[in-house]
Amino acid sequence: MEKNEQKSVEDNEKGVVNNDSKINYRGWKVMPFIIGNETFEKLGTIGTLANLLVYLTTVFNMSSITATNIINVFNGSANLATLPGAFLTDTYFGRYKTLGFCTFASFLGLLIIQLTALIKSMHPPHCENESTTCIGPSTGQMAFLLIGFGFLIVGAAGIRPCNLAFGADQFNPNTESGKKGINSFFNWYFFTFTFAQMVSLSLIVYIQADVSWALGLGIPAALMLFSCIVYFLGSRYYVKIKATGSPVTSMVQVVVVAVKKRSLNLPEFPLDSSLFTYMSSQSINSKLPHTSQFRFLDKAAIITSKDQINPDGSASDPWKLCSMQQVEEMKCLLRVIPIWISGMLYYIAIIQQSTMLVFQALQSDRRVFNTNFKIPAASYTIFTMLSLSIWLPIYDRIIVPSLRKLTGKEGGITLLQRMGIGMFLSVLCMLVSSVVENQRRTMALTKPVVGWEPRKGAISSMSGLWLVPQLALAGLSDAFTLVGQVEFFYKQFPENMRSLAGSLFFCGLAGSSYLSSLLISIIHRVTEKSASGNWLPQDLNKGRLDYFYYIITGLQVVNFGYFILCAKWYKYKGVGSAS
Repeated sequence: MEKNEQKSVEDNEKGVVNNDSKINYRGWKVMPFIIGNETFEKLGTIGTLANLLVYLTTVFNMSSITATNIINVFNGSANLATLPGAFLTDTYFGRYKTLGFCTFASFLGLLIIQLTALIKSMHPPHCENESTTCIGPSTGQMAFLLIGFGFLIVGAAGIRPCNLAFGADQFNPNTESGKKGINSFFNWYFFTFTFAQMVSLSLIVYIQADVSWALGLGIPAALMLFSCIVYFLGSRYYVKIKATGSPVTSMVQVVVVAVKKRSLNLPEFPLDSSLFTYMSSQSINSKLPHTSQFRFLDKAAIITSKDQINPDGSASDPWKLCSMQQVEEMKCLLRVIPIWISGMLYYIAIIQQSTMLVFQALQSDRRVFNTNFKIPAASYTIFTMLSLSIWLPIYDRIIVPSLRKLTGKEGGITLLQRMGIGMFLSVLCMLVSSVVENQRRTMALTKPVVGWEPRKGAISSMSGLWLVPQLALAGLSDAFTLVGQVEFFYKQFPENMRSLAGSLFFCGLAGSSYLSSLLISIIHRVTEKSASGNWLPQDLNKGRLDYFYYIITGLQVVNFGYFILCAKWYKYKGVGSAS
């Protein structure tokens, strides 16, 4: 029994190909437009967002806490917006129209942010150091900046849940060449994402920090405009799949009907004739076996004397009777939620490696080999991308084949095991971060760099390269957990819910950003009046950021234990009841 169930687990981790209709697929012929749009879009958005924290603190004269919270809230809102974005796309607009509109919205957002740097009246006067009174942004300046953020959120709402799916739409999923094309497209997508990260975190960030903010923010805006042009040039060649309605309605129906029939008794044998087992021949979803989890939902499929069946076998009123297929699809969503929560808590640790780490880098010796060249603070996160990029091909081509021989599993290990390894690495990442910050602070207080005139405290003589180990661990952790989570959602959701699966992933990132912002605010307020002093002040040398990291380390340990319990309880899609 265990061997058969394990085989079912492995089989059902692979995903299912959608049914085909008579569509003129052009595949790679339209990829110059798709990949071109993706590349320039990523260069535009990442080129602006990568260094936005430094921009807010140096140009808009915001405190580090305020700027960090704004970035966290913005990131959270942009990711959370993917949920209504996916719903509107599936229900009304389709991917082509959504991507076109949202790409242009992103361009407007980047243009507005660039204007805040270009026009002097759109940002506060320059503040040389903390000995002078730094004037913060006016209400008008802040409102103009937030309008730019608003357009970027609108852009993210449509681009993030749709871009991968729209590219895959251009290939026929029922032919061998089409399947290979889809796989190649995903590889190209992640390659362009990594390429954009590298360029943004090096060249564009350097221009922003050391040449001109107006030019450094103008380049991403220009690239986004070019992305719009490339996208619309391919309009006549794209496969444009029409909106077919949102699967959310079916999910709501199951809950409503189950509540209405809550007083009914479930049959002794779940699959007997009193349950509605109809499945439409037009459905793109794979047939799901009955599972024993969340059995109260099975009541939605109990056929009573009041329920009427149409000649084609469907329910005449779906708000009074649901099929077992609908019930099992709802169970797929419910089973994923605990795993999703664990992923949201996990990412709190990773967020610190792109927010608080920037402030650590600003107060570290960023010179390379004692030369005059200094690595921009925001560019340090490139080491996370390098770690991820180097590890992924090693994992896929060397580690997985070796594990496959030992375990007999196609992926070497299960998706949940892969995610668990990443969560364990996040604990190590935060431990290393705590130790390194303690050392940075100690050296800043005892052996500061002489000759620099920092705005926010003495510069530690500790080399900024000591931040690389924690960044490398963050990238390695992402390679296991985040990449595994994307694949997990894609394969464990019903086929017609994959846009929702993508948006759910980004909603998890949104929750992480909000929770991180909340945690920072709580620590800041609680410690501000304590005897030991504020842990998160403007000058990190006067605070205890290492203590803050230890708290997140403890949170990750608790989350790792929670994830293990969830993983043991989880039942993969397509694996029926043991009985």
